[in-house]
Amino acid sequence: MTLIARFELENYIGQLLAVDRFRDYCPNGLQVEGRDSVRKIATAVTASQAAVDAAIAAEADTLLVHHGYFWKSEAAPIRGTKKARIAALLAADVNLLAYHLPLDAHAELGNNARLGALLGLNATGRFGEQDLGWLGELAEPCTLADFADRTRTALDRAPLVIGDTARPVRRVAWCTGGAQGYFHQAVELGIDAFVTGEASEFVTHLARETGVAFIAAGHHATERYGVRALGEHLAGQFGLELIHLDIENPV
Repeated sequence: MTLIARFELENYIGQLLAVDRFRDYCPNGLQVEGRDSVRKIATAVTASQAAVDAAIAAEADTLLVHHGYFWKSEAAPIRGTKKARIAALLAADVNLLAYHLPLDAHAELGNNARLGALLGLNATGRFGEQDLGWLGELAEPCTLADFADRTRTALDRAPLVIGDTARPVRRVAWCTGGAQGYFHQAVELGIDAFVTGEASEFVTHLARETGVAFIAAGHHATERYGVRALGEHLAGQFGLELIHLDIENPV
């Protein structure tokens, strides 16, 4: 059985993901302190009660997530669902490690890197605030209908597709999660399609008026792969046990 000190694991991830480089909306790193040593990691997209309960049931020392707690926009008091989640972690002495924008951006293990690979996109550049958005190309152009079908197959979820399905697609911009606000900037880069997790009302009109397709493939669905890749990397690097918790989420 391999053990690693919690502070050593946190320091390693912090350097790997270049955490100090990012201006984020939440603390990255240790959010809830548990045991000093780590033997088994559970990974999940979000530190929901279901993920916390499953990690405890699996006898994990640490829950590693993309969406943790203590967002700048949320109320500070620890009550209700926040109290229940944190109380469960503390009672079981389980660490909560969370990495938001640093995990989106990492060149190999990040959400955008993994999504691009799944969709067969060759990355050619970055755009947007803190270079979070990605640009890339398909090896061979295809119709929007075919690209949408590729997205559905890769993510096991039917995406929302806005655009002419007969239009050819080659140049694609993407950013996982709730990055629909990047659509305006992406359109100006001469792309054929933009892929993200969620849609807002304005994207329909922008897609119709510019001819650039918009694909909303699911916030959870597009961000399942970064934290899993990070967990697998850590397990291999340190010989830790690993379990991935894919808590179903239709959004």
